[in-house]
Amino acid sequence: MAKTDELNHLSKEVENCTLCRLHSTRSKTVFGEGSAEAKIMFIGEGPGKNEDIQGIPFCGKAGALLTSIIEKGIRIPRSSVYICNLVKCRPTVDLKMIKDRPPADDELAECSKYLIKQIEIIKPEVIVTLGSPATKYILKTKDGITSLRGKWGEYMGIPVMPTFHPSYVIRNGGEKSPLKKDVWNDIKLVMERVGIPIEV
Repeated sequence: MAKTDELNHLSKEVENCTLCRLHSTRSKTVFGEGSAEAKIMFIGEGPGKNEDIQGIPFCGKAGALLTSIIEKGIRIPRSSVYICNLVKCRPTVDLKMIKDRPPADDELAECSKYLIKQIEIIKPEVIVTLGSPATKYILKTKDGITSLRGKWGEYMGIPVMPTFHPSYVIRNGGEKSPLKKDVWNDIKLVMERVGIPIEV
């Protein structure tokens, strides 16, 4: 079975998933988006409000910043990478769909099988974890993103580059934030690893 067909089959499975409490409040599942042949895979923590409505990962303000990093920084189409989250339904405080929160351990335990399968199908050359929850899960660590960003890790034999989540950058100054430079430095390491030239 072709990679795209495998992902489509898995996506249908996710649409019908009721393994954890998050299915009870979702509008749409947010499986993932991008190329099945992607060299770079971005992993965030979970869908937010816009993602829950549209069923597309990183489609709000954070998504716009991530798209800018990919298309203006790396200089490749967003469609040529793969973007997904640890969990496929929106996690919110008290399941009230008002305030987002990181996925709980039991939610991760049920939903992570889908992420693991996505990684196994795509076999990216590099994984970029966005923020602490994704980094802690993928690297099996309790260390936070501030101490881990910019340092290579490994998952299933795949190099992992942790960096700040776009929403964290936005909350801390956005385009003018010094954190954006940190993210760019991390992304340059990714570009070097996959053989994409960096413009000076």
